[in-house]
Amino acid sequence: MRILSICGSLRRVSSNGSLLQAAALLAPEGVEVVPYSRLADLPAFNPDLEGREGEAVLDWRAELTRADGLLISSPEYAHGVVGAVKNAFDWVVASNELEHKPVALWNASAYATIAFASLMETITVMSAAVIAEACVTIPVSGKPLDATAIAATPELAVQIREALAVLVRAIAAARV
Repeated sequence: MRILSICGSLRRVSSNGSLLQAAALLAPEGVEVVPYSRLADLPAFNPDLEGREGEAVLDWRAELTRADGLLISSPEYAHGVVGAVKNAFDWVVASNELEHKPVALWNASAYATIAFASLMETITVMSAAVIAEACVTIPVSGKPLDATAIAATPELAVQIREALAVLVRAIAAARV
């Protein structure tokens, strides 16, 4: 099973990225959590480029197609969805890569609720199968924890494993 993880932060080191890396460390056997690393390569969305959108957009669409499910963790900037994340999903609004695909949204900060709700609305409107029980806040923002430390912290590891298990069950059910 292949879960594509998408970190909304473009920072080299971010709590959202560390959270997703911890998910990869804690994933159950047979489940691969693969980071999408080209978010910054996507050009600004322009519908006039449809059909000649370029290699980065084609790669993005292919990665979404290959994924059995998505795991997204993104910060909130000025009460909004990070521009890079919104841009990425704008590129697939008119296509079907997200249609019925199981998705979990994770939040690394208990304070980033407005963008979380907005992103949930965006991907729901795009017909993704948002798995509500797998959408969780795992508060690691502002803590000096890398992925290994997050995975080694029992209360955080339990939250990650439980949310991943719900997403994995939803993906398995969608395959039937």
